[in-house]
Amino acid sequence: MEISAEPLIYGAIFVAVLVLVEGIYLTIFGKSISLNNRVNRRLEMLQGGSRREEVLATLRKEMDQHMRSRSIPLYSILADKAQKAAIAFTPNQLIMVMVALSTMAFFGLSVATETGFAVRIVTSVTMGVGGVYFWVNGKAKKRLAMIEEQLPDAVELMVRSLRVGHPFSSALSIVSKEIKDPLATEFGVIADEATYGRDVGEALKHMADRLDMQDLRFLAVAVTIQQQSGGNLAEILAGLARVIRARFRLFRRVKAITAEAQWSGKFLSGFPIVALIGINILDPNYYDEVMDHPWFVPACFVVGLFLIANLIVMRALVNIKV
Repeated sequence: MEISAEPLIYGAIFVAVLVLVEGIYLTIFGKSISLNNRVNRRLEMLQGGSRREEVLATLRKEMDQHMRSRSIPLYSILADKAQKAAIAFTPNQLIMVMVALSTMAFFGLSVATETGFAVRIVTSVTMGVGGVYFWVNGKAKKRLAMIEEQLPDAVELMVRSLRVGHPFSSALSIVSKEIKDPLATEFGVIADEATYGRDVGEALKHMADRLDMQDLRFLAVAVTIQQQSGGNLAEILAGLARVIRARFRLFRRVKAITAEAQWSGKFLSGFPIVALIGINILDPNYYDEVMDHPWFVPACFVVGLFLIANLIVMRALVNIKV
């Protein structure tokens, strides 16, 4: 029995693509980009000698550059995720990385496999673009999860600052210095924008829309209403902090309750594909006797449609709205 190594080669090349894109990112921008850095990036740039307005301009450019480039072909699928992840790569740099990784994947497939030229082209482009998307999506999920976890503590810190007599802009500045990234830099940018005259409510709303986070929208609305109608902002934010923390606990509880169903859905969705790959590795000629049958190709399409329907149904079953 002859075992084909090509599926393993494809997997190894895709893993190499992911490792390369992470290596390129850290090589160009350094470990200060890391979300677990003890000193937040904005303070690090200020301590490095950059002026406050230069730091603000740099960070604002990084935060908004991806959404302005959604019209670029193929980049639209990355723009939203790259925006939420605050990727320091510019859109042109990300496109160059995708091209470079696709080229390297094509070279690896040409050396290690005997597939046709068209298949190698399609597979290498899929690996280059898909690898970057997978990497950016992972960064975005990790960053948003950290912001959701940090937000209740940040709002409570604002409340304590307001109760001792600090204005709201100073409370934002205190939050940007006392907590870690990624939320520290986000609030630091808002504090700097308020210093240079931008409306705080508008800046918070822009951040909430950019990150697409409901809790931040609550914060922006609360601050805007207080600015327009007056009231005790400290008490408003204290109540908001309790609501955000309760929502966060509820989300975690729902996630824990549905974890088994989610993994079951992933297993049921991925098992047919894994089984197909395993059969082709163990016996590459397994389907040779039926490939010429007139119903083979239609049956493959039907199976593919059932797999897609399975993905949609399983996702709907475990995607509980809170």
